[in-house]
Amino acid sequence: MTNTTQTDIFAILEGHRDAPSAMIDAMVDHFRAEEKPQELFEALKMQVRDKLGLPAIVVEQNEDRPEEIEQQLEHGLLQACREAGQMLINQGRVGEGWMYLRPTGDFDAARQFLADVEITDDNYDEMIQVLLHEGVDVARGYQAVLDHQGTCNSITLYEQALVQRSKADRKAAAACLLEHFYNELTTMVRGDIARREKPAGDDESLLDMIESRKWLLEDGGYHLDTTHLSATVKIATLLEEPEQIQKVWELCQYGRRLHHQFQYPGEEPFLDFYPAHLTFFSILRGENVDAGLKMFQRKAQTVDTVQHGTGAIETYVDLLTRVGRHVEAVQAAVDLVPNDVPPQRIIPMLLEIAEKAKADGQDATEPILQYCQKHGDVLGFAAVVHAAKSSKP
Repeated sequence: MTNTTQTDIFAILEGHRDAPSAMIDAMVDHFRAEEKPQELFEALKMQVRDKLGLPAIVVEQNEDRPEEIEQQLEHGLLQACREAGQMLINQGRVGEGWMYLRPTGDFDAARQFLADVEITDDNYDEMIQVLLHEGVDVARGYQAVLDHQGTCNSITLYEQALVQRSKADRKAAAACLLEHFYNELTTMVRGDIARREKPAGDDESLLDMIESRKWLLEDGGYHLDTTHLSATVKIATLLEEPEQIQKVWELCQYGRRLHHQFQYPGEEPFLDFYPAHLTFFSILRGENVDAGLKMFQRKAQTVDTVQHGTGAIETYVDLLTRVGRHVEAVQAAVDLVPNDVPPQRIIPMLLEIAEKAKADGQDATEPILQYCQKHGDVLGFAAVVHAAKSSKP
């Protein structure tokens, strides 16, 4: 595409003095060709306004426009934001590009635009801000933090910045952390074996290696920071894929073999940290499900919620849901959640379980409606009925 000089563009605009719309179109083409995103955005705004019969430049902040014109103007301006934002990102100006893309709310498009941008030392801060903190691509952003800053800083970041984010965002980061830590620990264990005897076989998993070589963890031995191990296990309780469950279960097997000085206590219902987590992940692996659930049921029924919060109840309800016992999960939540917990905090969780129950051919609606009536939650009752009716084919 041939670029035009400043003299050329004014000559072109001069040639369209009798056709203002054509002049604006020519100006848009010029800024596209010159790849000047901010000027292009302003030109596109003028083009949108011109096509709608509005003044090219806003002269009144509170223009009185019909709703249809207002909607078309908003759509056109968002398209201008998208084009300018993409051009800025293509030029490596990530932060500026995101400022234009943010109003569109199109995270998928932003993710695609950023996919071809390599994360470098120069743009690292901007990319992490957009990918991770703005939530455009949490998995890629968190992986970059792991790659650039290591496990310790990544765990701190998770605990400080991600723990309050959506479950989907937390799961994306947790998956990255688990994969990173498991691979790092496995590599370290293989290296230790190779230094002291014949190298381990390529088909040996982390569990295979530590089970057949008990000396690996004797006399207080360990291969990575043990606080990082426990943090990774705790964060990974969110994960659901069988391969992920297998890896974190193996991490627990490693952890339970550590010297007692590295067996840090957890929080209820995981006070006995590695044994409790092994039971948790064993349930998800389909092993000793009934016995494991009974242990967490006892915790849910007996742990003092005033002292320890509702974590034991939430864990038990979560496990019931994840093994497909949705009606039991709803009933457990209804029966066990303390009366001083506002229904507004519980109803969204119960609705989510009810949706999963319906997908599995179960009906968990009635216990939730009874809970709403018992607690005088009129809004919750209506929301549950509406969700039940709306989800029917």
